Amino acid sequence: MLSRKELNLPKYPEKIIQFGEGNFLRSFVDWQLDIINKNTDLNAGIAVVRPIDYDTVPLLNIQDGLYTSIIRGINEKGEVVKDYRIISSINREIPVYKEFDEYLKLAHNPEMRFIISNTTEAGIVYSDEDKYDDRPQNTFPAKLTRLLHERFKVFNGEVNKGFILMPCELIDYNGEELKKIVLKYADLWNLEEEFKNWLVTGNIWCSTLVDRIVTGYPRAEKDELVKELGYEDKFMTTGEYFYLFVIQGPKDILTKELRLDKVNLNILIVNDLKPYKMRKVGILNGAHTAMVPVAYLYGIDTVREAMENSDVRTFIEKAIDEEIIPALDMDKKELVEFKEAVIKRFQNPYVKHMLMDISLNSMSKYKSRILPQVLETYRRTGKLPKRLLFSLAALIRFYKGVRENGNVINLRDDKHHLEMYQELWKTNNYRKIVEHVLGLEKHWDINLNTIEGMTDLVTHYVEKIDKYGVKKALEEVK
Repeated sequence: MLSRKELNLPKYPEKIIQFGEGNFLRSFVDWQLDIINKNTDLNAGIAVVRPIDYDTVPLLNIQDGLYTSIIRGINEKGEVVKDYRIISSINREIPVYKEFDEYLKLAHNPEMRFIISNTTEAGIVYSDEDKYDDRPQNTFPAKLTRLLHERFKVFNGEVNKGFILMPCELIDYNGEELKKIVLKYADLWNLEEEFKNWLVTGNIWCSTLVDRIVTGYPRAEKDELVKELGYEDKFMTTGEYFYLFVIQGPKDILTKELRLDKVNLNILIVNDLKPYKMRKVGILNGAHTAMVPVAYLYGIDTVREAMENSDVRTFIEKAIDEEIIPALDMDKKELVEFKEAVIKRFQNPYVKHMLMDISLNSMSKYKSRILPQVLETYRRTGKLPKRLLFSLAALIRFYKGVRENGNVINLRDDKHHLEMYQELWKTNNYRKIVEHVLGLEKHWDINLNTIEGMTDLVTHYVEKIDKYGVKKALEEVK
């Protein structure tokens, strides 16, 4: 077990409230804050709030808030690297359902300055069933509103006693959405107009984009790692080498308060997250989605194996270079650098990323991650991006539900999509199947059959993949 006393590690003054104790925040934000604490005068400890009521995982308190972060992957030089770090930025964890008064006391600490959260995509929600006097409220924004009101009351609405809020939930403009819902609770609970004004003028609501694959507690490697580390750690967590934290907010204030000018971290302070979101969705997520049906039908099961296959790797790299990057509005050098980092991430020997895990809801993923680049390419050039449409054809063939070796594919998507494909593939009429899928205007927000040449090209690819297999069909798009 880890102990601050035995390891001679400091306990920093609490300045940060964090909603969520999960692996992601501990391998991402808390890891970065630990580096800042040890290299600058930030001197900021974290009080973690466990936002939901469960006892299956013990509190971080049993290890003095300490845990080991294991970061592994391929660095900028192409070298395989491992970094083990005992993180001491967390002071304690408060179970809000059992210690509500202790939770409210966080608002009384004049040094508290930052609020961070990751309560999953479903965390930033509103419910009119939450009441001010609940102990605690159900939703995260309601709990937060109650804490902010406590702060407002304790310090009589002083503008300089507000917070810098940095939610990390995976929704667009998460800071703006969180502020909107907190103001909604202030209205629901008939709180003072002065409080509502303080929420807007006394606090800085940042939106964020977070990027790091965190594989969590290494169960399969636990014994080996304990032997390597030389100690037991119930909270060790693993993550990839790459990380990126983009924060939309006032650059001068955030740089100064987080001491970002004194450390070399991949944290960007920007005026608008949108270009970075488009880059991530287009290149990282888009490449994943384009890869899945092609690689899986080829007989490959993981992302890393796909990168080790020359046919699939060439297909993915050319799709990014020639069809995704040209459709994105951002500095080309930045896009190429991000692409190179993505390829290294795909090759990470420590991350076993199953293609079937990425395949969940592929119809919606194709629409959000790849279709924008297809349509933008056609708008700009009048040409169809053949590799991105080959991926769509492979996806349609993927939904036939059987691999080329005859093994059944465990398809996971909305029931109506699965039933539709089941009926369509009974016809075995390639043209009819493609016309129906491309004509799903409710899904795509456009009848894709109206784009000149798309139906013919996708039909041709579907037929080739189904009759001759992906390997043979890929020869056309090399």
